[in-house]
Amino acid sequence: MPQQADILLTGGTVVTMNEQFEIIENGAVAVAGDSIVAIGPTATLTAEFQADETVDCAGQVIMPGLVNAHTHVPMTLFRGLNDDLRLDVWLGYLMPVEREFVTPDFVKLGTRIACAEMIRSGVTTFADMYYFEEAIAEETAVIGMRALLGQTVLVFPAPDAATYEDALVLARRFIERWNGHPLIQPAVAPHAWYTGTPEMDRACADLARAFDVPIHTHVAETSFEVENARQQHHTPVVPVIAKHGLLNTKLLAAHCVHLEKSEMFALKQAGAGVAHCPSSNLKLASGIANVKAMLDVGINLGVGTDGPASNNDLDMIEEVRLAALLAKAQSSDPTVLPARQALELVTRRGARALHMGEVTGSLEVGKRADLAVVSMNHLHNWPHFNNNPDGVYSRLIYAAKSGDVQHVMCNGRWLMQNQELLTVNEKEAMADAAQVAAEIDAFVRRRESSPYNKLVLLSGVQRQESFEVQVKAPMVEKEAVFDFLNGEHCTIVRDAHYKQYDHYFIFADEDPDSARLRYREDEFVGEDGNVYQTRTRLTLIGEGERLEFSNAVMLSRTRFWADADRSLRFYREYFAPESEIEVVKDRLRWHIIFKDTDFAINFDKVVEPAVPGNFLEIKSRTWSRSDAERKAGLIAEILSLVGVDLETAERQEYADIAQNNK
Repeated sequence: MPQQADILLTGGTVVTMNEQFEIIENGAVAVAGDSIVAIGPTATLTAEFQADETVDCAGQVIMPGLVNAHTHVPMTLFRGLNDDLRLDVWLGYLMPVEREFVTPDFVKLGTRIACAEMIRSGVTTFADMYYFEEAIAEETAVIGMRALLGQTVLVFPAPDAATYEDALVLARRFIERWNGHPLIQPAVAPHAWYTGTPEMDRACADLARAFDVPIHTHVAETSFEVENARQQHHTPVVPVIAKHGLLNTKLLAAHCVHLEKSEMFALKQAGAGVAHCPSSNLKLASGIANVKAMLDVGINLGVGTDGPASNNDLDMIEEVRLAALLAKAQSSDPTVLPARQALELVTRRGARALHMGEVTGSLEVGKRADLAVVSMNHLHNWPHFNNNPDGVYSRLIYAAKSGDVQHVMCNGRWLMQNQELLTVNEKEAMADAAQVAAEIDAFVRRRESSPYNKLVLLSGVQRQESFEVQVKAPMVEKEAVFDFLNGEHCTIVRDAHYKQYDHYFIFADEDPDSARLRYREDEFVGEDGNVYQTRTRLTLIGEGERLEFSNAVMLSRTRFWADADRSLRFYREYFAPESEIEVVKDRLRWHIIFKDTDFAINFDKVVEPAVPGNFLEIKSRTWSRSDAERKAGLIAEILSLVGVDLETAERQEYADIAQNNK
């Protein structure tokens, strides 16, 4: 009497991706419940099984569902928002938008869009890292895909957590609710070592070990990251995360573009999985991972798309083809990553990278029924040659398209049949996404309307109304200044010596309150001539009002201060100024009391652009016209004591002086 099955797929070429890479021509797969119960020739299985549903797969390949080893699925809703930028600048644009828009409903919609796209390219399993991961889990489970979902943990505020301690609480609750679910594997996702602290990483590792769940993190994605690791920790990246305990977990390391051989061995020994993301790494110019070396070491290597805001698609058939081609070009060896092995990376080996190898990744009796059926009869995949048993792998990797995927099943449930999505309302999701895009567009237009808005959304600002009386005197002798400072006329409160690097970003036709953005780096110089401290800051300086006295200038203007925790190159590319002025000064500064009044005395040498002589700059805060007039008179006295003729006083800012001396 025939055995009972729920679904019987017959007549296709069964590409099992088992340990023996068994291929069955005119083969069949029997599914009962959530699992595969038999694989073999069609004639054998049709005789042994009676099924509620039989699917004719003639002219098609029956293969394991593909595994997307690293992505950020809700970022479908940011697809194409900002392209052709460096990674740090792209993140600088994106993170303020995320803070504004990312909510549980937002991530659910993004997940619907992403899952629909992945199903259409034969994906049944993916690894995600994002915010509100529990909402992503809810949506993914309803749609019916299998996923490793990592709750992001960052040291700075995120859309779902103000602190990393809050994020760890979310991660724990997420794990407690979802661990053991038939489709969802919860994970802890410390974003990267450089967006956390050692204490944060150790807490993440402890949490992962306590519940025996994976860690999902970014590792050695850019050369800049590796350089920073060497500067800060005197080692490459993998030893850093090893010291923080991450290698003692079920680790999934994304990107791994810039690994040394010793780091590869460390990951292999730890049983870690690696997600190779070729499209994203190319698009962001992060580099090309050494796939050959990782495979030679024996790492469980998978392929991921990365997020759709940096790829910009989730097409795994396209991604694995690119991975195969890049590995050949990178190694200058066309035999590297042949088609069969490439397919292994997005099936069996990719599942192992996600620590799901016992459940999915190959068509074997007892494993979950995660599979895709791909048509081989389209023009772009015709004709077929049968003299090479590996020909089917070549057709799948080098010729197949995502549009060839006909049916997709996950956990024994149809997600797509005859290219019709069964668990996602595609048209409704696209309409909802269009509405969100319109809202994001309006937000971005407001942000891009002025440097002030961009600065506020990037890092916040502190506002300061600045009223000061100032004057500069060129061609002043140092001895005369020192004689004044050391004489009976003033008291020195404190002093400093530093090299000052100013970059003024100039914006055309902007709000007067946002006329110039200054990036300043101060290097404090000790008595031995060595730099002992540095500081950086951003100041947005408005044009303000100028009140001219006979011997000084009163300036009234608005300043906005912000921390400068990124590179000059980042700010240059982020703000995209109309022009730029660079001024480098060697500055001696004294804060003094002169006739019961505070003054700042700067003795400056403008080094770049080279300006003859030295400048004496005298400043004092003021609050009214009468006070400004009194202080202007005191400035005149100081200039007289230093032996400076008032007629030579310079009212311009250094940026303007620099422009005039180019």
